[in-house]
Amino acid sequence: MTSVRHIGIVVSDMDASMHFYCDLLGLRSADVIAESGSFLDGLLGMDKARIRTAKLAASDGPTLIELLAFDQPEPTQATPLTAIGPTHVALSVSDLDQLYQRMTKAGVDFNAPPALSPQGGAKVAFCRDPDGTFIELVEPQK
Repeated sequence: MTSVRHIGIVVSDMDASMHFYCDLLGLRSADVIAESGSFLDGLLGMDKARIRTAKLAASDGPTLIELLAFDQPEPTQATPLTAIGPTHVALSVSDLDQLYQRMTKAGVDFNAPPALSPQGGAKVAFCRDPDGTFIELVEPQK
């Protein structure tokens, strides 16, 4: 393996999710692209899948977040933190306290205010995106 390319997050409302990830968290976005056809069906193991995708990038690092809004088939509910398999996405941020204040004012729910980890290496907070996907925000401490 050479790198982690992207993390896919299924969303129910592309506009609300773009607001959360781009306007609130500060990720950059390319265009939203509609995808369907035999290549996609074969890749996903589905029949007549129709999705809209948006690739989002941070200012640092090669890893992307890919938002996927399924028009067909209909998406299911978010994964709880205790489920087996991927449960959350962790993003590095530079000023967690300021971001927490801004996101809280915008109506984003957090599990708790930012807190310093017991080892002192990071300040951390968990919130949820508009569909309930857990997002861990981490500010490394120098």
